[in-house]
Amino acid sequence: RAISQPGRPGTVPGPEALQRAAQGFAARFDARWGGFGQRPKFPRPVTLDFLLRYHRRTQDAHALHMVAHTLRKMAAGGMYDHLGGGFHRYSVDSRWLVPHFEKMLYDNGQLTATFLDAFQLTQEPLFSRVAQEVLDYVAREMTAAGGAFFSATDADSSTPSGHSEEGWFFTWTPAEIEALLGAEGLALFKATYAVTDRGNFEGRNILHTPVSYAQVAARQGMSEETLRRKLAPYRKTLYDARAKRPAPILDDKILTS
Repeated sequence: RAISQPGRPGTVPGPEALQRAAQGFAARFDARWGGFGQRPKFPRPVTLDFLLRYHRRTQDAHALHMVAHTLRKMAAGGMYDHLGGGFHRYSVDSRWLVPHFEKMLYDNGQLTATFLDAFQLTQEPLFSRVAQEVLDYVAREMTAAGGAFFSATDADSSTPSGHSEEGWFFTWTPAEIEALLGAEGLALFKATYAVTDRGNFEGRNILHTPVSYAQVAARQGMSEETLRRKLAPYRKTLYDARAKRPAPILDDKILTS
C-alpha cells in the first residue's frame, strides 16, 4: 500500500543516488573478466546502460571502462555464438566461457542497444560488429514470417544418438571441423577459436576468442583483414553444417515489447 502511493515533492532521489549506485557497481566489478560479482554471470544490460549514462553525465572514466571491458570479455567468451551471432542467457563460470545455452530474445534486444551505445562513445569497431551480428541472428533465426519476433530457443538439443544434451548443437570436436574445413581450416580455427583435442566442455569445444583477431593475425603472419577474409567462408561452412543438426526447441511465442 505504501509503495503504491504517489511520491511527495522532495522524495525523488537526487544525483547522490546515482553516485552511490555507480560506486556499488564498482565495488562488485570483476577487473579481470568484466561483469559484476562471481559466477554465474548474467549480461545485465540495464546495469551497463546505467553506467554508460553515468559516464555521459559525469565523465567518470571508470564507469565507461567497466562497460567496455565487460562487453569485450562477453563478446570473446563462449557465451557469444561466434558462428551464428547472438548471446546465450548467462555464463556458468566467471569468465563468460561456458554458457547456459538458452538464447533469449530480450537479452539480445537489449544487448544490441548497449553495444551500439558503447560504439557511439568509443568508436570501437568490435562493438559495432557484434551489434550487427546479433541483429543478423535475430533477423535470420528469431523472426516470424509476418515480421514479429520469437521469444527464445532452448538450451538442450538432440545428439546423433537421440539423447537430449545441453550445448551439443553449438559445440565441436577437431575431427568434425577438419572433416568440413580440411587441415588448413582446422589449424586456423585452433589458432583463432582455441579449439583443442581435449575440448573445454564435456570433450567438445565451445568456440571462443581468448586472443584478439589482431594478435592471431600477427602470429599467423597476415593482416587482420586477411584473417577475417579467410575465416568468413569457414565460419559459414560450419554454420551451415550446424544448421543440419537437430536444433534446440524454438519457443515461437510472439513478443511485442
